[in-house]
Amino acid sequence: MFTDIERATEYIREKATPIVVKADGLAAGKGVVVASTEEEAVQAVRTLMTGRIFGDAGKRIVIEECLSGYEVSFLVFTDGKTIVPMPVSQDHKRVFDGDRGPNTGGMGAYSPVPTVSRELCDTMMAAIVEPAINGLEEEGCPYEGILYAGLMITSDGPKVLEFNCRFGDPEAQPLLMRLETDLVEIIEAVIDKRLEASAVRWSDKAAVCVVMASGGYPDQYQNGKVISGLEDTQALKDVVVFHAGTASDNGRIVTAGGRVLGVTALGNGIGEARARAYEAVNKISFEGMHYRKDIGKGAGVIHE
Repeated sequence: MFTDIERATEYIREKATPIVVKADGLAAGKGVVVASTEEEAVQAVRTLMTGRIFGDAGKRIVIEECLSGYEVSFLVFTDGKTIVPMPVSQDHKRVFDGDRGPNTGGMGAYSPVPTVSRELCDTMMAAIVEPAINGLEEEGCPYEGILYAGLMITSDGPKVLEFNCRFGDPEAQPLLMRLETDLVEIIEAVIDKRLEASAVRWSDKAAVCVVMASGGYPDQYQNGKVISGLEDTQALKDVVVFHAGTASDNGRIVTAGGRVLGVTALGNGIGEARARAYEAVNKISFEGMHYRKDIGKGAGVIHE
């Protein structure tokens, strides 16, 4: 961890690239730069710490080894004792098709992830999630709620990228579509420490979420663009349009954020779910909108 630009730059020059530069704070999912060259890494340090594009989140930065593999999101419910895993999901962080361009808060996600076996899930629970939750209890800080583990699946097994104390976005949308148990019942079981006695049920169907973003996102964008076609999606089977960056303006729904809508669908397999999601996307429009056209395509391949 670094608070000094020169020391951070010196460290980068001692290490091999690629290397990862992160803002040590909340940055709407955009505070990570995977630098393929020394020049790119040094520029990332200066942008985060001097340019302060993420405000106080850039006061300190973390420089890490660049892991090779594919990323997955592994979330659990826990009341501090019992741990109930959710299905594994995977998001698409880069802004453009083919995983090109800068990182975003997430341009789409899907669940399940075909490349993640039950055995690998068991490993992630036993080697990462259970020790984290048990360790918090041992330190006198028992954790209750949702724990999100962002993991890289490498040739040496799963490695931790991050922990979050929340649902992921856009991972939450596919997971909520697959959740058959009332979420409020699960939350109450967590609060009352009776999660062990609660049955959490999941659909066997797959779910795909496509994020529709404002023009210019993840950089500068304008709000207030009128969104049309939302009513046309209501008759579609197993489709839900989650509002993220929207507002009401004189009876009209307008854009009010970078990631505007999370168009999510269920299907018998990833292919059917993504076809339904894009059918709904094609009915919606607003000025400057953009979205990836390859969410869930080749599900389970590398999305770094």
